[in-house]
Amino acid sequence: MTNEAQPFNKRTPLTEGQIRAATIGELKPLSGPIRIVNYDPQWPELFAREADRVRAALGQDALRIEHVGSTSVPGLVAKPIIDMLLVVADSADEAAYVPALEAAGYVLRIREPDWYEHRTFKGQDTEINLHVFTRGCPEIDRMLMFRDRLRHDAADRDSYARTKLDLAQKVWKYGQNYADAKTGIVEEILARARKGAAPSLEQL
Repeated sequence: MTNEAQPFNKRTPLTEGQIRAATIGELKPLSGPIRIVNYDPQWPELFAREADRVRAALGQDALRIEHVGSTSVPGLVAKPIIDMLLVVADSADEAAYVPALEAAGYVLRIREPDWYEHRTFKGQDTEINLHVFTRGCPEIDRMLMFRDRLRHDAADRDSYARTKLDLAQKVWKYGQNYADAKTGIVEEILARARKGAAPSLEQL
């Protein structure tokens, strides 16, 4: 979909054709506005339940499972969808993990070979996005750095919330269009976070 190993901060908004190419199954346009709700203290519990399911399905092949995205930040408004990060040895090797996840009720919906071999699964009875990346992928550090910055910096958290609420008032054909529109504020926050970032476990 984009140039191989392209850093996220240079990733241009996806065209409809690119979105269709990455989507497995039917691509459904949004049927209404983006739904943003207040933080729900149940979100960490839903994540923990799904993380247990993924661990049970994959065992030691699940190298790392993290709660990411807006639902992982206490006090932040969010779409009521739990974003999860799953790290595996090689996300391109679908035979190593896809059958086990599908047997546990997860459905593979996104395949992006040209962007870090990213895969996304949907859940069975909980609204989730299970993002799968290869160990050592730069996107892992980026997602965790952004989450941790929002957890600990109220000003950036509030700025991100205002942007999300403003963008949610606009009309978007696909959810990816809304996500792409947030890239500017995300990169601004990440730039501030990187100034004081320490080496991550993924890089040690």
